[in-house]
Amino acid sequence: MYHPCHPSHPLQVAEESKKSCYFCAAQPKVLYHCSICNFSVCFGCTKHPPPLVVEDPKTHKHPLSLFASQISFTCNRCGTERNDPKPYICVKCNFVVHGNCIGFPRVININRHDHRISFTYHHRRRGTHCGVCVENVTQYYGAYVCSVCPDYTVHSRCAVYLYVWNGVDLEGTPERSEDIAPFKVVGHNLIRHFSHSKHTLRLDIVNIHDVYECIRCDACVSPVGFGPPIYACGDSGCLFLLHEKCANFPIKKRLVFRTAPYMLECGDDAAIYCQMCGMLCDGFKYTSQGVTPRHCVDVHCSSLPEPFVHNLHSHPLLNYRITNIVCRACERLSNDNVLGCYACNFSLCLYCATLPENILHMSSDDEHPLTLYYGEMSNGTSWCGVCESELDPSNWLYTCSECGVALHVQCAFGDFSRLKPGRIYNCAERDYKVVLNSGNTRPFCSHCHSRCKVPFILRDKSKDNGYICSLSCLSIGLGIRQCIHLFTFMFFKFFFLQVVWV
Repeated sequence: MYHPCHPSHPLQVAEESKKSCYFCAAQPKVLYHCSICNFSVCFGCTKHPPPLVVEDPKTHKHPLSLFASQISFTCNRCGTERNDPKPYICVKCNFVVHGNCIGFPRVININRHDHRISFTYHHRRRGTHCGVCVENVTQYYGAYVCSVCPDYTVHSRCAVYLYVWNGVDLEGTPERSEDIAPFKVVGHNLIRHFSHSKHTLRLDIVNIHDVYECIRCDACVSPVGFGPPIYACGDSGCLFLLHEKCANFPIKKRLVFRTAPYMLECGDDAAIYCQMCGMLCDGFKYTSQGVTPRHCVDVHCSSLPEPFVHNLHSHPLLNYRITNIVCRACERLSNDNVLGCYACNFSLCLYCATLPENILHMSSDDEHPLTLYYGEMSNGTSWCGVCESELDPSNWLYTCSECGVALHVQCAFGDFSRLKPGRIYNCAERDYKVVLNSGNTRPFCSHCHSRCKVPFILRDKSKDNGYICSLSCLSIGLGIRQCIHLFTFMFFKFFFLQVVWV
């Protein structure tokens, strides 16, 4: 048969040829083939062939003609060298483009950048790297650029990737500023923050040691007695505190986890299960807008930059959505977002990526900071200062070089370290209070009957003041014995609702 997509020679039926269709790349058992040109086309594409001529002003000012022959070329639109089955050309302009690069949007928002980016064929920016894949972007082919940030450039294909772009072309839509200031400056080192508008906050440097574990930032729920300056409420009876960095969290932000924008939320009196790191958190959170169900991310995960530079790996790490990948640090299986290096097959879960470099811990009597070590300890035998079990020197741990204290990462924090001490949470019609496990004797857990070893535990106020040491024991205590890892998200989404101060 003769076909308009290959008018030079007749096409013959070929069976079991193991050929691929030139247009859709399928490999059916039977297709049409031209032995002279080594050209093959499946039955479906003969009935519904690609158009011979395409007119798309967004791609090129002249009509583009289908070139129905196998050629190797560099696409003027995306700059990649691929044997695309459907190249379209403009002979007059020496312009060649992949068939699936036709119709790319002109102006878009992506979840890696807070400003719009626009497509251009010649960005004239030397030595730039893609804001998504961090690879080099050549200046001689098409790319997306930001008019506000002179060095921000993105490969064409990276910009329109499924998990990067929301599919909306913004050409012709007026741009509105998305920058919403989280606070107003009302004086020297004085601000009024949107999360605590009734009082002013003063920037100060504090050194809190005796109650270090209990005095926490209301945004990230991390201790404030060790590290950078904080904003403290000027009212003598108010304990509202914010790290200086946390006070500057933007109200609206784009995160790499989803294409929808996120809004900063606070003060809704609820603990959330961060859907990125798996921690139960009580503080500020970013919540996705315009999508159902809502996607909640705590400020630890939302603050991770991309690319992410970690001391454990020599290459920058990028965010990937991938299943069945093992974290190099904790060796647990991850089925969602990870920070990884594709070239080295290296990955970190977001919980391990957000671990602080230095901490103060009540196990260190001399109040020395403990430093996170990445499996670099000597081969000598050492013991965890919390659970008193032997430490594996090849695993991550916290240690002090001066006093010799060493801790498992899990023992240093536990499951409730991002909940505010002193608060009472109502879970499945039972009240649980977050308490500091700093007594001379450690209480026994009501469910696993082991000593509670982690810094923060729950006290069951409705059952003889019993204690709970972990999320697993909390779930078992409520009569839930399914796999904890699969169940935790739904459990806290629907049951961890009410919280009050005591």
